[in-house]
Amino acid sequence: MANAAVHEYNKALYAPLAEVDPVVQNIIDKETWRQYSGLELIASENLTSRAVMEANGSMLTNKYSEGLPNARYYGGNEWIDELEQLCRKRALEAFHLDPAKWGVNVQPYSGSTANFAALTALLQPQDRLMGLGLPDGGHLTHGYYTAKKKMTASSIYFQSFPYALDPSTQLIDYAGLASQARIFKPRLIICGASAYPRDWDYAALRKTADEHSAYLMADIAHTSGIVAAQELADPFQYCDVVTTTTHKTLRGPRAGLIFFRKDGENHKDLEKRVNDAVFPACQGGPHNNTIAGIATALHQASQPTWKAYAQQVVKNARTLASELIAHGYKLQTGGTDNHLVLWDLRPIGLTGSKVEKIGDLLGITINKNAVSGDASAQVPGGIRLGTAALTSRDMTEEDVKHVADFLHRSVQLALLLQKEAGSKMLKDFVRVATTPQDGKVGHHQVRTLKSEVQTFARRFPLPGVVGEIKRPEGIPEDD
Repeated sequence: MANAAVHEYNKALYAPLAEVDPVVQNIIDKETWRQYSGLELIASENLTSRAVMEANGSMLTNKYSEGLPNARYYGGNEWIDELEQLCRKRALEAFHLDPAKWGVNVQPYSGSTANFAALTALLQPQDRLMGLGLPDGGHLTHGYYTAKKKMTASSIYFQSFPYALDPSTQLIDYAGLASQARIFKPRLIICGASAYPRDWDYAALRKTADEHSAYLMADIAHTSGIVAAQELADPFQYCDVVTTTTHKTLRGPRAGLIFFRKDGENHKDLEKRVNDAVFPACQGGPHNNTIAGIATALHQASQPTWKAYAQQVVKNARTLASELIAHGYKLQTGGTDNHLVLWDLRPIGLTGSKVEKIGDLLGITINKNAVSGDASAQVPGGIRLGTAALTSRDMTEEDVKHVADFLHRSVQLALLLQKEAGSKMLKDFVRVATTPQDGKVGHHQVRTLKSEVQTFARRFPLPGVVGEIKRPEGIPEDD
């Protein structure tokens, strides 16, 4: 600190969080304890590194820098320009791209804003797009709507027509998509999903797009870390635009990227259109601290060890799938090619909502998810599971077998609780799970299984944390 005296009203600027705001510090400590004591199985989550956290919490948060490197609307951006140019370079390197053919915008605040900026760049209002339907594993930002409501900007501002899975295989129906496209005549086809456990046939999608002079855009938010490791098919070989989040399998901070082609007559002004769509069309000044975190994550994804991490993520997912199948459960597509497993609970008479809830009570963090054939995405019949975060905690196949056993036991416990509740109402299910009931054993079994899950989870390190993790104030001794 400089020698000059600090005014009383500025002294808080130099004090640590625990001193300035112990309430917020305690909430952070409790969340750290939750992550340490449980199993993170949400497929859209991962556990980022200490280095990324340090970059994301740095002095860079202070700087405003609307615009692009060397073309800012504010002064004092020489080091911000250096950072953003570094991040761009690392993004292209991480995905093995030729900078003469590809460019990237690293400013999007999230995957959703990246997707809408990409649509803004590629389409005019009310142009037509096709994306995988939400109940079949697509994403809200790919044009989702219901019979009564246009749910997101992608369906509000553009005309959308969903393609689907083949009911007999539960794989993308590429022939059906091509047939629908001949009727709908889209300007854009979006490939990518939030709950599709298989790889993509980008060549087939490119053929359909070319038939209608349409753009092809891949949203690889879920799989980008595995794509970077070259363990899945390469969308860059066929697509005009590729978007991704940075916090899922790429294991960075929460943000988005937009890659765009620069070569060829069809792409001669695409760089400007994408950059203008990000700013000023869709968002304001970039979050420079987050861009620093992205740059660090991309540097990590370019190391020789990254391929081994991505391979282990897929091995763990396949182990999880095979173990659940061995227990007699049904998985959509019967397995996985990536980090994700989609578990169909309808054959055993449970909803995704109840299994998500029992998971919360046990320290197994999962999310309810629609499966193909669900009448409504609001009442999903399945659970989506992912192995990226488990792998970041150093779990391998044998460990994942234990996780699969916990999942099996939690589902069997959910069936017991549903029976003891005497109804299929979620509130009754929660009541018997959380409070002792005369002559019923469900609550006791919840506490027993929770203890086993916690003991298992605490055997593994938690990325970003150095030293002993202590039980924070507000967490009971038996939790």
